[in-house]
Amino acid sequence: MIKFYYNLAPNPMKVALCLEEMGLPYELVPIDSRKGEQHAPSFLAINPNAKVPAIVDDGETVFDSNAILLYLAEKTGKFLPAKRGEMLSWLMFVASGIGPYSGQSVHFRNFAPEPKEYAVNRYTFEAQRHWGILDARLGKHKFMCGDAYSIVDMAVWGWSRLLPVVLGPEAPKQFPNLQRHLAEISARPAAVRTLALKDKHTFKSEMDDAARLAMFPHLGKKVA
Repeated sequence: MIKFYYNLAPNPMKVALCLEEMGLPYELVPIDSRKGEQHAPSFLAINPNAKVPAIVDDGETVFDSNAILLYLAEKTGKFLPAKRGEMLSWLMFVASGIGPYSGQSVHFRNFAPEPKEYAVNRYTFEAQRHWGILDARLGKHKFMCGDAYSIVDMAVWGWSRLLPVVLGPEAPKQFPNLQRHLAEISARPAAVRTLALKDKHTFKSEMDDAARLAMFPHLGKKVA
C-alpha cells in the first residue's frame, strides 16, 4: 500500500485527488507543517527538501507533487494525455510557474513583514499572468490537454481552489474558464472524497511564532 505523506495544502491535495481518481489504496501519514514535523529526521529521510507531499510505494520514494502525479500516471497508465509533449509542458508550467508564484503571492500578502509593497506587486502580477495563461487555454479546450481529463487538470485543481487566497476575493471573476474547470472537477466523486480528507486529521491552525519559524526557517537565521 502507498504511504502518502500529506497535509491540506494545494500540492498534497492534487496528489490526494490523483490517488482517489486512480482508485489506489493508500495510507495517510499527516505531516503538520505548523508544528514543524516536516523537519523531523524521519521525514527528511523521505524528502530532504522538507516539503509535502511525498509517497513511498513498495519501497520506492517519490517527492514533489507533479513528479508524483507523473509517477502514478505512468504506473497505472491512467489519465495520461495522448500528446506527451503537451502534457509535460503544461505539467511543468504548473510546477515552475503557478505553484511558486501563487505561493509567494500568498506569503507576501499575508505573512511577510513590512516593507513589502515591491514583493506584493511583483508576485501578484506574475501570479495573475500565469493564471491568465491557464484561463486562456481553458477558453479553447475543455481540459488542459484537450477533451480528456488528465493529471494536468489535477495539478491545476490543487491550486485553483485557492484563487481567492492567492489573488484576493474578487480574483475568481477574472478567470471564468478556470472557474468552470474548477467546478467540473470539484463535482467529481474523487474530488468530493479528497475534500473530505479535512475531517481525517486536525492540523494546527494557529500561525504563532513557533509555526512561523517552522514554516519560514529563514526567520531564525541571518543570511550573510
